[in-house]
Amino acid sequence: MNNTVVLTGMMGCGKSSIGKELANQLELKFIDTDLEIEKKINAKIEDIFKIKGENFFRKIEEEICVNLIDGEPKVISLGGGAFLNDRIRKLILKKTISVWIDVNYKTIAKRIKSSKKIRPMLNYEKLEDSVKSILKERAAIYKLATIRINANEMSKKKVVNEIKKYL
Repeated sequence: MNNTVVLTGMMGCGKSSIGKELANQLELKFIDTDLEIEKKINAKIEDIFKIKGENFFRKIEEEICVNLIDGEPKVISLGGGAFLNDRIRKLILKKTISVWIDVNYKTIAKRIKSSKKIRPMLNYEKLEDSVKSILKERAAIYKLATIRINANEMSKKKVVNEIKKYL
C-alpha cells in the first residue's frame, strides 16, 4: 500500500473501529485525529470545546491533520467535522485516498445513545434531530471523498473488506 487512507464521515459512523481494523489488515499505522488532539492539549474533546471553544479546537485539528497527511502511508480516522475544513480536505483529496463511511442518522443516533463518549456538537435532548441536521449540512462535503461506502447494514469486517476492494 503506497497511499495514506483517510476515513471521514459523521461522528459515530465507525471511523475509528474500522480504521484500526483496516490498518491492521494493511499492516499500516493507525491514527485517530481526535486522540491526537486530546494528547496535544491534554484534555478530552468535550472539555476543549467547553473551555477553549470550537474555533480553538478547529485550529488545532487543522494543524494536526495537515501534519499527518504527508509521510509514510497510514490509515487516519478524522473527526466528524475535519473534512469540512477546506485546507484539510484539499490536501486529503490531493495526496490520499479518502473514504466516506456513510451511515444514516438513525443508526448514528442509536450508536451515540449507547456510547459514553460526549459529542459537544449534539443536542442530546433531541438527539435524532440533531444528528439528522448535522448530517444534512455535511453530506455534500462528505460526497467529495474518493470512495463512498454505504455502511448502514454492514458489519465492521464487511466495511473493511469493501474498502480493501477499492484499494
